[in-house]
Amino acid sequence: MKILAIDTTSPAGSVALLEDCELFGVVASSQSAPYSFRLHREVEQLLQAANSALPQVDLYAVASGPGSFTGVRVGLAAVKAWAEVYGKPVVGVSALAALAAQGQGGAPLVAGVSDAHRGQFFAGLYDCSGQPPRPRGEDVVLSPAECFSYLAEQAAGAPFVIRTTILDAVQAALRESSQLGVRVEAADPVLAPAIGCLGRALAERGEFTDALSLDAHYVRRSDAELLWKPR
Repeated sequence: MKILAIDTTSPAGSVALLEDCELFGVVASSQSAPYSFRLHREVEQLLQAANSALPQVDLYAVASGPGSFTGVRVGLAAVKAWAEVYGKPVVGVSALAALAAQGQGGAPLVAGVSDAHRGQFFAGLYDCSGQPPRPRGEDVVLSPAECFSYLAEQAAGAPFVIRTTILDAVQAALRESSQLGVRVEAADPVLAPAIGCLGRALAERGEFTDALSLDAHYVRRSDAELLWKPR
């Protein structure tokens, strides 16, 4: 199964091409240019290097959030178009699940934590004892203290690991919280390979969708929704 995986939830993001879980290639950009300008160019670069093309892709796997509202929309719009044009299935993957899935061994419960800005973290707890990782509760956006309490509650007394791309911020917040003894591990910010592997595992379980049904996983409501006042 040839999989094109896309992450546009973070400022840099990444795209990857996989055969099942074997990585053919990855493009991870440090550019500050908007995704609407560079995503298609990076996908074309990736496919050309692998001597492949969009019609040859069997499955599209895309990070559906949480993360940048604009980035998520660009990634989903691209994948929706390709899936519709080429009649291929698509899988939306939580970026937090992709963070949690990166590690090998250790505690089966892993929390993916990322920067939600505004003094908050995005967080989700996953059981990584099997493939694909299964969520324990919902992905949330909370203050650091509330985030750690929520994760501990979902773990129900079992040990868990936090895997994150904002290691210093999470460690500093943990020192100020009551959740002592939680191990924190640095995650690779290049999420597309993990998204591709998760997409394959979800598709094999029948958990895929089509272009019309694919939806964003924003977790936090947009400012327009939060500030909207009925007249």
